[in-house]
Amino acid sequence: MSDLNFKRRGSASGEDSSVVLFLHGYGADGADLLGLAEPLAPHLPDTVFVAVDAPDRSMANPMGFQWFPIPWIDGSSEAAAAEGLRRSAKLLDGFIDKVLADEGLSPDRLVLVGFSQGTMMSLHVAPRRADPVAGIVGFSGRLMFPDALEAEVLSKPPVILIHGDADDVVPFAEMQVAGEALQSAGFTVYGHVMRGTAHGIAPDGLSVALSFIRDVLSGETQTDE
Repeated sequence: MSDLNFKRRGSASGEDSSVVLFLHGYGADGADLLGLAEPLAPHLPDTVFVAVDAPDRSMANPMGFQWFPIPWIDGSSEAAAAEGLRRSAKLLDGFIDKVLADEGLSPDRLVLVGFSQGTMMSLHVAPRRADPVAGIVGFSGRLMFPDALEAEVLSKPPVILIHGDADDVVPFAEMQVAGEALQSAGFTVYGHVMRGTAHGIAPDGLSVALSFIRDVLSGETQTDE
């Protein structure tokens, strides 16, 4: 079980038959992404939106949170970063179980939507869960430890990677690195480039994400086993 703090927005229809779980980036908080529910909700009327705070206060921005420290930003060690990732992965795994239990839903009714460090967490945790989630939307992130993925993967939900080609925080090249590693491990991977976009989410990227979410929740995009 997980004690992570979160905010929840119920479905527009009241049916609550699926859930989108937002995972924020370094130095932000869940509320930073929950605002995305506003444009998404009319197109996903039966979907609950949940945005969770990472477990630790950010070393670089004490008003926000972090999933793990980042050495080149906050001066932490590589060992501390690896340990932070391991600990947060365990907490997030438990939180996903909590959300599914609270909502009375199976894993194939949950979509992870991450931004930056939230994408890193999504791509690390979801493939190491035995039962696949419906899909992963990864904005502007990277795949941590790509060489370990194939040996550690337990499930292969479909993934869409969305990245700005002017990103000055997480290099655009990380999109290709992640995509190739995921495909080599047997994942179905889609991609979208937000032209001229820096480290953020552009309207075209959000539109593509919405289409992907609708498809995976309707079963039109298949999970590879």
